[in-house]
Amino acid sequence: MTHARWAILGAGAISGDFAHALPDSDLGRLYAVGARDVSRAEEFAAAHGAPVVGTYDEILDRDDIDAVYVGTVHTTHTDLVQQALAAGKAVLCEKPLGVDPAETDAAIAAARAAGLPLVEAFKYRFGPFADRLRELVGGGALGDLVEIESSLGFAAGSRTGRLFDPATAGGAILDVGCYPLSLVVGVAAWAGHDLDGLEVQAVAGTIGGTGVDESAAASVDLGGASANIRTAIVHDLPRLTRVVGREASLEIPNVWGSRTDSTAAATLIRTDGTREEIEVPTVQPMAAEADATIRALREGRTEAPEIPWAETRTIARLLAEWRGGIA
Repeated sequence: MTHARWAILGAGAISGDFAHALPDSDLGRLYAVGARDVSRAEEFAAAHGAPVVGTYDEILDRDDIDAVYVGTVHTTHTDLVQQALAAGKAVLCEKPLGVDPAETDAAIAAARAAGLPLVEAFKYRFGPFADRLRELVGGGALGDLVEIESSLGFAAGSRTGRLFDPATAGGAILDVGCYPLSLVVGVAAWAGHDLDGLEVQAVAGTIGGTGVDESAAASVDLGGASANIRTAIVHDLPRLTRVVGREASLEIPNVWGSRTDSTAAATLIRTDGTREEIEVPTVQPMAAEADATIRALREGRTEAPEIPWAETRTIARLLAEWRGGIA
């Protein structure tokens, strides 16, 4: 089978991680790199073996590219997504797809009009562990959903760069908090809850001197269940996630995995005291999300089941509620 030809837009660190991942992809290979500064694209291409370089426009104008990975700053995602779709490319876009619900809806509308895949790149949603998690929650192994606890945070070091820049939609919630929030949305969906009924009920957070949210917490009403999430870019937080049901709970030491390995293990703890260790093979999660995008393209689908648009739209809405509550 011929490999799909990927173009990467953006020459930053996350794009480098995606380039490192593509050799582990079954369906695609790196073909082109675009950046605002062509010299950066050339340097990136030389480091990762891409034969084609150019500006964003030059790359999107080419007819020999099948799919585009958008790895730029948050505020540029929607415009580049729309341009790529209009140019006939499938798109895998780093989270968040848009900085607000309106941008997110515009990107999805562009994909619907183009009839092409658009996938939000929450890498933990792809691979054997994600499949097993959906199976456990959706198959009723936990019983009715009661509570979710999840957090993700790290110490960025200096308060500089895009994370601390309001002009690029920096801050903990959009950059890191979207992970636990997206997990909550996914678990609620797999458990059969109405996504339209999900609502942020209470928030807390700290706005730093740079003007962005540096740490934040939220409680989310899931309709018959609740979730508590935390995030930060100025201190580390536990990576443990607990999904509690009436029949059993699931403890996941690191549901997020890493940029090179998906999650491998969790513990199912039943109310009768018995425990079951869940162990699955790991994969390169960024390669897995790339392959999900190409499978959708080849099968004529616009969405990937791992992160359907209904969930992407709900995540965007709840992120806006969370951010608005501490602004």
